[in-house]
Amino acid sequence: MRHDHLITSKQLSRGNIENILDHAAEIDDDPSTVADRHAETLLGLLFFEPSTRTKMSFETAMKRLGGDVVDMGPVDSSSVKKGETLADTVRVIEGYADALVVRHPKQGAATMASEFVDVPLLNAGDGAGHHPTQTMLDLYTIRENAGLDDLTIGIMGDLKYGRTVHSLAYALTNFDTRQHFISPESLQLPREVVYDLHQQQEGAGIREHDSLEEILPSLDVLYVTRIQRERFPDENEYQKIAGEYQIDADTLEAASDDLTVMHPLPRVDEIAPEIDETDHAAYFEQAHNGVPVRMALLDLLLSDDKGIWGDGDE
Repeated sequence: MRHDHLITSKQLSRGNIENILDHAAEIDDDPSTVADRHAETLLGLLFFEPSTRTKMSFETAMKRLGGDVVDMGPVDSSSVKKGETLADTVRVIEGYADALVVRHPKQGAATMASEFVDVPLLNAGDGAGHHPTQTMLDLYTIRENAGLDDLTIGIMGDLKYGRTVHSLAYALTNFDTRQHFISPESLQLPREVVYDLHQQQEGAGIREHDSLEEILPSLDVLYVTRIQRERFPDENEYQKIAGEYQIDADTLEAASDDLTVMHPLPRVDEIAPEIDETDHAAYFEQAHNGVPVRMALLDLLLSDDKGIWGDGDE
């Protein structure tokens, strides 16, 4: 795989990640240092699924770097509706843009698309596969609030289909972390992901639970994801499970005062609004961090003298 495509967090070493996060911190501290650095650069947005935060933060990031975007627009109003293949679509948009951002409902679509283009391509989510740019902003948020070493993190909710969870879990194996996965049995991490995590981190501190209660007091970070109602054929079964995986003020009475609560958003009812005003809540900060982190990624990918891999390549 070319090193100017970002398809999965599994591509990145600890050094690579720190290179990205350090650059994002510099930009976050003083965005003027990169303003107009990429004037006349165009970023192509190809979103085959709905998106708010990812799409808008990429657009904001490119414009704050001095560039602009060309947007394929809704699938229903594009040539995809006429039967155009993904390979043809990316090859066409490559002729209009200096880099591409692709979100697609099929796992593996970003990898396939990257094989047909010569400009940098960033995976903005491929089905239940990976979402590496979300992972980078997640790691940035975690580092700002709790650090990335000697870290105990709980990841709760839909772990089977959650691409943000898969990407984050892989990336965390580069650090001294203990990962606790909390979900109903029907939504556990795929077995191949669990196997890969153990392979990537020797002696990995990976544990699975069906309840948050027993491990909550030990957590530094709690990463909550939406349980997807549409996966359940029986509405009663969904309601039973969803009710067990909600966070409110009473839930957090047993938590450390320093616990950081995160969520990739959108949320439904997994986190009660009463948590928003507490010191635990970091999910809106997390969404804000999408801009400096994606600015850093785009700057590194589009600068001949930089590159994501930089001095951190291993």
